[in-house]
Amino acid sequence: MSDTESTTPGKDFIREAIADDIANDRFDGRFQTRFPPEPNGYLHIGHAKAIGLNFEVAAEFDGHCNLRFDDTNPLKEEQEFVEAQLKDIRWLGYEPASVLYASDYFGQLYEWALQLIEAGRAYVDDLSQEEMRAHRGTLTEPGMNSPYRDRSVAENADLFKRMKAGEFPDGARVLRAKIDMSSPNINLRDPVLYRIRHTEHQRTGDAWCIYPMYDWAHGQSDSIEGVTHSLCSLEYLNHRPLYDWYLDALGVYHPRQIEFAKLEFTYTVTSKRRLMRLVEEGYVNGWDDPRMPTLAGQRRKGVPAKALRDLCQHVGVARTNSTVEIELLEHFIRQELNLTANRVMGVLDPLPVVITNFPEGETEWLDAVNNPEDESAGSRPVPFSRNLYIERDDFMEDPPRKFFRMAPGREVRLRWGFFVRCEEVIKNDQGEVVALHCTYDPETKGGYAPDGRKVRGTIHWVSADHAVPADVRLYDRLFSAEDPYDVPEGEDFIATLSPKSLTVLDSVQLEPGAQDLAVGQTVQFERKGYFCLDPDSSGDRLIFNRTITLRDSWARMQKPKQGQRGRKARSKVGAKAGN
Repeated sequence: MSDTESTTPGKDFIREAIADDIANDRFDGRFQTRFPPEPNGYLHIGHAKAIGLNFEVAAEFDGHCNLRFDDTNPLKEEQEFVEAQLKDIRWLGYEPASVLYASDYFGQLYEWALQLIEAGRAYVDDLSQEEMRAHRGTLTEPGMNSPYRDRSVAENADLFKRMKAGEFPDGARVLRAKIDMSSPNINLRDPVLYRIRHTEHQRTGDAWCIYPMYDWAHGQSDSIEGVTHSLCSLEYLNHRPLYDWYLDALGVYHPRQIEFAKLEFTYTVTSKRRLMRLVEEGYVNGWDDPRMPTLAGQRRKGVPAKALRDLCQHVGVARTNSTVEIELLEHFIRQELNLTANRVMGVLDPLPVVITNFPEGETEWLDAVNNPEDESAGSRPVPFSRNLYIERDDFMEDPPRKFFRMAPGREVRLRWGFFVRCEEVIKNDQGEVVALHCTYDPETKGGYAPDGRKVRGTIHWVSADHAVPADVRLYDRLFSAEDPYDVPEGEDFIATLSPKSLTVLDSVQLEPGAQDLAVGQTVQFERKGYFCLDPDSSGDRLIFNRTITLRDSWARMQKPKQGQRGRKARSKVGAKAGN
């Protein structure tokens, strides 16, 4: 098996740390992880790595993994996102041991906040957001203490209880931890614990008008649940001292946090804020638009979950961030679909063909293999009739030397069918080719001539008398730039959107078996690519989304050039990540 085909998890620094903790009985023989998304958008392909890591190490070390929604911001969170994220995780192949919510702990978090106040380690601040920002300092300059920092314990406790009771408007006051405004780690400069928001929560309704900040709820939620290993992306490395401070100040159970590199791709944006903008400003047709890097979008496009799991295992777990070339993901998609997707013949740009020596009104049924990579997939009957469709670009009236498909006087093989010869080209008054008249050799059924003669071209086709009409959406990369953030001054990532990310074909003709496909099923249109039946389909009109083309650019990139002993993997992609 080649390096890009390896899917066996190897040793990495996270698994080594877990194994050492278990061997030394650091958590009383327990092992527990969690995946803690905020329900403020849809999960994307970068999340697949964190999801897989948490669930798979739990299985490897005989522990369990919970799904916990860190739902602390009702202004941005919706039940739609909760349901979508749970669906995505299950689609990837993982089932949470429990589905939990940070909002379940709002009462305990409030009591702990009062505990910090009573200990003199938290205070109510009246500074506005702008004033707090000015007091915070910079990476090189320390912050300044708030003039409200030295309020008495009694005053802070009274004001915080009144905040909870709803006496103050949004933004009037916040509760802050009293840590160190001169800390080189800005996260420790008196972070906000609670803010006032008179907004209903999707789970708790109007029970609260103060809501905990993510950083305040996150570590304590892990503690409440008994998480042993909190696996986080590297962006939380500088937050770890803050989580430790909270847990130490409260004197509660302490999980172990370990950070790892995120999964990022070329030609891709994964920022939730930017993905939200694409949706809200109409650049795409919703979170599950097949051009979106969301898991819902990839599923709708027909990407198999196993391809994402295989990619994540191939990339591995690293301590430094890097960017994976999107071609590597496409390689794993093709690799999986080649093994699992049944074949269908479909003509995207039909050119009518009349087989003049085939009896009119009759049908001959041919046997076509469903998947040459999977013998158990069997075969299907395909009708052959007098009237056919072929791809318009499979015919040239005056072909160049290396064009081996149909041309006047030339014989080609029809896939699973017969040898046919083009006898006459029919044109309209504008000189455009509108049909071909051909003859077939009935002795060549199955694509082989008993006299041993050879043809160099094989093309796909569909019986026009039995064809199923369909619309096909040809999806391509949403962004035209390898790095969508690399734009001239004054522009943003929107400037790199590709105008060619979607082309709709409305005259596609498919073999009749396409009517039996299930919504969400991905098949290969022979010679054209992989396509998935879209939920928008109806009995009257099938709609297919192109998952990916057949041409594997990643595999070509890995082939050594002539005169070279080999090619090193490009630094931004592909090779197994080190520890």
